[in-house]
Amino acid sequence: MADLAPILNDIDRDLDNALERLFAFLRIPSISTDPAYAGHCREAAAWLHGHLEALGFETSVEETSLHPVVLAHAPKPGTPHVLFYGHYDVQPVDPLELWETPPFEPHIAEDAGAKRIVGRGASDDKGQVMTFIEACRAFKAMEGELPCGVTILIEGAEENGSQGLPEWVAANREKLGADIVLVCDTSMWNPTTPAITTALRGLAYFEVKVTCADRDLHSGFFGGAARNPIHVLSRIIADLHDADGRVALPGFYEGVRETPPEVLEQWRGLGLTAESFLGPIGLSEPAGEKGRLILEMVQSRPACDVNGIIGGYTGEGTKTVIASTASAKVSFRLVGDQDPAVLAKTFEAFVRERVPADCKVEVITYKGSRAIALPYDMPELALAKAALEAEWGVPPVTVGAGGSIPIVGDFKRLLDRNTLLIGFGLDDDRIHSPNEKYALTSFHKGARSWARILSAFGQARA
Repeated sequence: MADLAPILNDIDRDLDNALERLFAFLRIPSISTDPAYAGHCREAAAWLHGHLEALGFETSVEETSLHPVVLAHAPKPGTPHVLFYGHYDVQPVDPLELWETPPFEPHIAEDAGAKRIVGRGASDDKGQVMTFIEACRAFKAMEGELPCGVTILIEGAEENGSQGLPEWVAANREKLGADIVLVCDTSMWNPTTPAITTALRGLAYFEVKVTCADRDLHSGFFGGAARNPIHVLSRIIADLHDADGRVALPGFYEGVRETPPEVLEQWRGLGLTAESFLGPIGLSEPAGEKGRLILEMVQSRPACDVNGIIGGYTGEGTKTVIASTASAKVSFRLVGDQDPAVLAKTFEAFVRERVPADCKVEVITYKGSRAIALPYDMPELALAKAALEAEWGVPPVTVGAGGSIPIVGDFKRLLDRNTLLIGFGLDDDRIHSPNEKYALTSFHKGARSWARILSAFGQARA
């Protein structure tokens, strides 16, 4: 792509300035889940507004029920139009004492010759957002315009469940017209191999509260006679899986499709083993469905996990008590046509069948999302794969993601548009943890990658 040389050279030449722009963004402590940082979330939105406006985008800051969104338009009639989505909010920094340097004082660190950007939001998602914006900046600087139409939507509450965003999208469909949605909030396969996420598991999340006696009881007086809610809850949890690691809810696997054999063969060739996947976290034996590949377990098969248990005395020393109540938080990752609304009814019935008649149970259902899968024959997917291979020198891996990004489902439901998830994070970026980082190569080559992708889309017919 000889015509791209000036654009790519400008990204290379301006890398130090790009880092300064990113650092200014990272210094804003835009923690969306803590009301004390609401002003800083607005500060981050204002920073983006000013930056995008300076690049020639028609830009606005628009209110939602929580933190504002930043919306920027640069139409180009006669070419395809893309909608890029990201988020400017970040996770809390706790525990602060585990940070080696202050989380909102970004800097470049070096480890074994590899440079990395360190700071909260470096990878999730400010650094990723800026790769796209830097690609746009290079086109504006060298050609005065973008190669295709671009709308940028950056929200401020992704780390708080995207509160308010689906309602805003539903009310502003006319502002979000595009042929394809682009998201940069995922990871590469490894530091030298890019990846395109073509599927996302859905999510269903519940809280179960079991109440037995009307107060906490002395286990000496009542032990052996009074029902213990922790025992009841433990039985419910134990019954969620069978001996082969399958989820034991009736009808749970209805709508779950088998992964095509050719895809499984590609995944086998990637060489991901239990040792390589679980070893770095101190484990060795897969806990999921027997007979499945590791990649199947975390990408194309559903799963159930208990995310927290609360009950009884947990302080220092001893307290011989039978608790009155016990609760657990339970999540399901969904695939295929599994419906979180149907699962909610099945799960509640499953729980209630296991609670004694003289005890009470409450099942709280939180917002769920369906799984998302892209068609393998999407023309935009082929264009993006070719562009990434041109930048990285190897074909990108097309994979599913075990996690859920509910707004992607909302884009499909509300805008009827598919989403390409192309991220440049790495599995060891420590997102949501102390000492978050983003590889300098991810930032630099991420911007170059987006330049290639935008150019490829611009050369296609609208």
